[in-house]
Amino acid sequence: MSEHMQMQQVAEDCAQHMVAQDAASKALGIAIGVVKPGSATATMTVTAAMLNGFKTCHGGMIFSLADSAFAFACNSQNHAAVAAGCTIDFLRPALLDDQLSAIATQTYQGKRSGIYHVEITNQNAQLVALFKGNSARVNGSVLPDLLTPKA
Repeated sequence: MSEHMQMQQVAEDCAQHMVAQDAASKALGIAIGVVKPGSATATMTVTAAMLNGFKTCHGGMIFSLADSAFAFACNSQNHAAVAAGCTIDFLRPALLDDQLSAIATQTYQGKRSGIYHVEITNQNAQLVALFKGNSARVNGSVLPDLLTPKA
């Protein structure tokens, strides 16, 4: 198996392991899509329970979608990582029944810290929000039975 294929398999295994333990994403109906080393996609349908007083999707729900995609991207190389800081810019409202997609991509990954950008779009490919996450690698690996690859 080529090194690229091995890295892809590690990313997929990390995602499967994380999904099994991610009660928060499951509760919000967030589904993880394609995961590659350093990137991940996630989707969520806006439900009535996610609406704020203006009948638009609560910003915290959009943030949670982006944060989930970010988490799967920054843990895709089997280095356990957590958020060190995140920002989000809301560009347009998301409405009831909107299908939101978050695409997280690695911009930088050093030995300990990383920077990831997430674009959140609706079903019409309109940009809803931009999220930036700074990750911090902690000691350990995502997969308990696989040694952490060297950075």
